[in-house]
Amino acid sequence: MEQRLDYRLASPEAFKAMLRTEEQVHKSGIEESLLELVKSRASQINGCAWCLDMHTKDARARGETEQRLYLLSVWREARCYSERERAALAWTEAVTGIAATHDVADAVYDEARRHFDEKALVDLTLAVIAINGWNRLNVAFRTRVGDYVSPHAKAR
Repeated sequence: MEQRLDYRLASPEAFKAMLRTEEQVHKSGIEESLLELVKSRASQINGCAWCLDMHTKDARARGETEQRLYLLSVWREARCYSERERAALAWTEAVTGIAATHDVADAVYDEARRHFDEKALVDLTLAVIAINGWNRLNVAFRTRVGDYVSPHAKAR
């Protein structure tokens, strides 16, 4: 598919607003490894190839294993994720799918609260909101996929 437009150039102000949200997510204190899993899982659900390419590359550059990235779409059946990661992934799926369900189940909320205090759960939710926004921009405008190079990759 051909890219429709470059949203960064079409509306620099909108792009800067998204970047400010992203900066807040990264200042939240949630571990970067967990953020990359959350971003990758939401991107899988939303079918955003650009974001999935970016966040799996960033995750690998930060030390994430191939196995955990390969198993992310079936995380419930895989034993390689911590309880905290599982709670975050369930929360990510519930918030990402809220248009279809109009709710987040009490069990999902309760499990998330076992692992995240109030601030951290709001911050995690903002991370999910942010990646869903990026997904929608990249899917809608068909951002070209494959050229992303992680700034976290070691120089070779």
